[in-house]
Amino acid sequence: MSRRSRVRQVVLQVLFQRDLNPGADWEAFLSRRLLHRPELVKFGNQLVQGIEQHRAELDRRIEQAVRNWKLNRLSTTDRNVLRLAAFEMLKFDTPPKVAINEAIELARRFGSKESAAFVNGVLDRLFQEKHSPRSAVSSAAESAPPITPDNSSSNS
Repeated sequence: MSRRSRVRQVVLQVLFQRDLNPGADWEAFLSRRLLHRPELVKFGNQLVQGIEQHRAELDRRIEQAVRNWKLNRLSTTDRNVLRLAAFEMLKFDTPPKVAINEAIELARRFGSKESAAFVNGVLDRLFQEKHSPRSAVSSAAESAPPITPDNSSSNS
């Protein structure tokens, strides 16, 4: 297992813990679990803090991708695996395919029997949305009707 994979496991534990006990001292837990190794703790802190900073947006995007499910209906593990991977794909410098593969492995290891396939499907939708031509549209225009061939330019 790579060092970054290990960090993601610990970050998943922190996110799980924060869902159930928001006041817990996650920084000490993270540092202890990563053996106080500065480069690993720094990466873990970046992930946790970034997820917390962008949590509302990440949750909204995940909820759109899960279709017909509310985020609070997902298992705590699946929800946090998705948050971690969505953050890495959308807001961090992790290549999307790496983020998806890492998330599938986390879901396989810590989730239910169906978690890996579920996480893969949701993250694939997020990836497709991010790389579709419509993703360039600002969030303020998200409520506008989709662009159709009749009203789009031919330079697509």
